[in-house]
Amino acid sequence: MGELFSLFAVYIAIFLFGMTVMRTGLVNLSQDRLKMTLMKMTSTPLKGLLVGTVVTATLQSSSAVMVMTVGLVAAGYFTFKQSIGIILGTNIGTCFTTEIIAFSITSAVIPFLLIGVILLNTRKHIAYCLGCVFFGIGCIFVAMQGLEKLAYPIASIPTAYNFLQLTNEHNLIAVGVGAVLTALIQSSTATTAIAMGFMSDEILALPAGIGIILGANIGTCLTAFLASIGASRPAKLVAFAHIWLNIIGVLVFFPFIGWLGSVSASLTSLPNLQLAHAGTIFNVISSMAVLPFVALFSAFITKLHGNVKFRM
Repeated sequence: MGELFSLFAVYIAIFLFGMTVMRTGLVNLSQDRLKMTLMKMTSTPLKGLLVGTVVTATLQSSSAVMVMTVGLVAAGYFTFKQSIGIILGTNIGTCFTTEIIAFSITSAVIPFLLIGVILLNTRKHIAYCLGCVFFGIGCIFVAMQGLEKLAYPIASIPTAYNFLQLTNEHNLIAVGVGAVLTALIQSSTATTAIAMGFMSDEILALPAGIGIILGANIGTCLTAFLASIGASRPAKLVAFAHIWLNIIGVLVFFPFIGWLGSVSASLTSLPNLQLAHAGTIFNVISSMAVLPFVALFSAFITKLHGNVKFRM
């Protein structure tokens, strides 16, 4: 049993390593242009949403964009109200990653890794960055294959089996699992990958998987919250806005997990893609629903947390 969970931890580490390497390549390719784009194109909530979506899809990390946003607001480059559009966009942009990892490209893993290694050993900046991207993607899919293969052996352990059954029977527990796991490993994408691994072996039901990704949306807020500790008041408000947006979205959608599962199941028969589509539908609807009320939401957060003080 210990060996199984050790391997499970190793595959999670490989996944996170792959995400980090890929993100490093993408960031270095874009250099400071992403930060300048965030500063220049946030004059309206819609522009902020579009920029947040594109930048998050480019960086493959909503947490990285949120930390950047907290920093830019703290430095006074734009206002708390302008940041809300970006927050909405990060929730949509992170769906691109889950849609990508939902596909199985087993035959392409070795070529991705080989191309990555070759390009990483070149001296040209662009080639090196592309090498990071290829190698990172290869690592991600190696981890995905490993998580899928370990799903059944882990589920065969009585304690793990009982817990997974409990998650299947109670969606609220699934939400809690997603939130805690994401807060611990600091990656909602990795949490989704773990859920996909269990779903591929039909151990985890689609509603439970959806509950986990809803919880992951809450767990991912921890990064921005930590980044705002000791920062200016507007930067703290950005972190609180991120938390409230995701909590409200989960509360609204929680009673409709069954409906969300039915819609995503009607789009594809592949479990991984069903979960990815469910996450995309949830985030797109949640963000677009809030977009017309950015001014009201901004006023609500300011009134609720305007006098908050916390330092580290």
